[in-house]
Amino acid sequence: MAVSATLAAIAVLLGTAALAIAVHRRPSATALIYGICLAVSLLLLALAGTSLLGRQPAQHLTLPIGLPWLGARFRIDALTAFFQIVINLGAASASLYALGYGRHEEAPGRVLPFYPVFLAGMNLVLVADDAFTFLVAWEFMSLSSWALVLAHHHDRENARAGYIYILMASFGTFALLLAFGLLAGPSGQYAFGDIRGMTHAGWLEGLVLVLALVGAGSKAGLVPLHVWLPLAHPAAPSHVSALMSGVMTKVAIYGFIRIVFDLLGPPSWWWSLPVLGLASATAVLGVLYALMQRDLKRLLAYSTVENVGIVFIGLGLALAFMANNMAGPAALAFTAALFHAFNHSLFKSLMFFGAGAVLTATGARDIEKLGGLILRMPQTAFVFLGGVLAISALPPLNGFVSEWLMFQAVLLSPDLPQWGLKLSVPAVGAMLALAAALSAACFVRAFGIAFLGRPRTPEAAEAAEVDTASRASMFVLLALCLIAGVLPGLLIDAIAPTVAGQIGQSMPAQSTIPGWSIVPIAESRSSYNGLLVFIFITVSTLVAIQFIHRFASDALRRAPAWDCGFPNSDPATQYTADSFAQPVRRVFGENVLMARDTVDMPPPGDPRPARLTVTVRDPIWEVAYAPLSSFISYAAEQLNHLQFLTIRRYLSLVFAALIILLLGVAIWS
Repeated sequence: MAVSATLAAIAVLLGTAALAIAVHRRPSATALIYGICLAVSLLLLALAGTSLLGRQPAQHLTLPIGLPWLGARFRIDALTAFFQIVINLGAASASLYALGYGRHEEAPGRVLPFYPVFLAGMNLVLVADDAFTFLVAWEFMSLSSWALVLAHHHDRENARAGYIYILMASFGTFALLLAFGLLAGPSGQYAFGDIRGMTHAGWLEGLVLVLALVGAGSKAGLVPLHVWLPLAHPAAPSHVSALMSGVMTKVAIYGFIRIVFDLLGPPSWWWSLPVLGLASATAVLGVLYALMQRDLKRLLAYSTVENVGIVFIGLGLALAFMANNMAGPAALAFTAALFHAFNHSLFKSLMFFGAGAVLTATGARDIEKLGGLILRMPQTAFVFLGGVLAISALPPLNGFVSEWLMFQAVLLSPDLPQWGLKLSVPAVGAMLALAAALSAACFVRAFGIAFLGRPRTPEAAEAAEVDTASRASMFVLLALCLIAGVLPGLLIDAIAPTVAGQIGQSMPAQSTIPGWSIVPIAESRSSYNGLLVFIFITVSTLVAIQFIHRFASDALRRAPAWDCGFPNSDPATQYTADSFAQPVRRVFGENVLMARDTVDMPPPGDPRPARLTVTVRDPIWEVAYAPLSSFISYAAEQLNHLQFLTIRRYLSLVFAALIILLLGVAIWS
């Protein structure tokens, strides 16, 4: 039985955590622990694939643990199986990468015990079939990832990241607790099967929707709940960053889908408005923040915010179409959301692995301290470029397909009857297009500054390729990005049972269409053939290479890159990351990014170099969270005085509290 086998595999992961505590000091501990995690992740991946592709019916299991009257309920359906594939594919690639990367970890004892617990927690969230088990697994996942963020807690920034992360995680869990409490109702039916059969008042459904957005959105990184993400993801080791960014955010998306699409009942049309509003703002602001970053891992973390926004745009569109009984467009939008979630887990894990390889080789995450790595790390540069093309939604890779499907769903918005949706959905489409354009600029900047030009530091000049295991994991992910982009019909058909389980209908079968094309609605409206695009790009590239070598090789001249016309110039004169982003910073700087450019220009005759200092702050943190943090710190400082009072004052406070309590009871009754 799939549920029993899944729980047994999760138990092995928990046992691996105990084993890691015992052996973490041994030289072979890294290979042993990550090897077991790799094997278990592949097993869970196979079980989920068999369940989804075999279109097996939902399977249930109840264990006599947890709440006495409820037990611990577990269930695997098509939705669970799909997200299990996403989670365990990412876990397997991260474990393979860690076989090499983990040997460079300065404190393996702080990582090895919590890594398998993190994997176990994510899988437990997916198979939970009651609110109590779900929340326990959710906290399991949050606490283990928090411990991994604090692996290098001696760094003050990492400690701050862990503090903010645990606060936001606790806040999100509290919101989910309230949501499940409202869904359970006065009868206290916390099993998901019982909740599905309930009917709720309209105001209660709206409140649950808001709580689900807050609870799941805080973990996924929806604006304005994203503030922890660009701090925590760079703080963790690179393979953990890949899991948190590419995988854990998908668990949050699963939680939102499970509550809103599965447990809450048929949607109302206005449900889509807050989802689309937050999602579009998240997509645009996320990529704008990413475009301003010099830290490569922080740039990737902000990019995750953008892509989470794109996924939620698809979910918001699906809600709008479902509310109007437009099953076909709803299936298209939901498929696009799931497809993009899968795609993001691939290319974002790939790019975090690439960032980890760069960090291992150079010791730097600041792209201004890199440059010229394409000559010293050609394989890493190649796979990172593939990730850049995928995340920039360029054909023939997978990112293009999911965003193209998203636009096809947006183009169906004129058929919606509500004017609020007729006006808002095209605006969301425009925001999506803006995010896509800015994303391309962002990653052209990241790749160009980090891998092209000349080395800006001795460390970059002396960089070398990383270990075989790390490179193998990156090449596997790049191959999957290419396959999903060239043959998307296979993945769309694989997702179909998941879509049908939530929407009631799936997209038409795509793998049977001649020529491996995909047709979202009708061939007269739109179609896409990834295989033909791939063949065209490949042939055009080869012809161009042959043409250049045949007719232009004699005129080829080699010179330092980006020397601005000055021979033997310093590498610092190259185009910089700040200068690349300056036009966008000038447009959005003051209002959206709170950016400031400060130029220190010495007077004539002063030998000091001119300096440009760029500061970019998150306005959401400055406006919302910083004042709240200051207030809490002030309140805590004032409350701290209570421990220094005399006994008489303590008794007076107790007496006053008792009087207020009795008055409150009297007024209430």
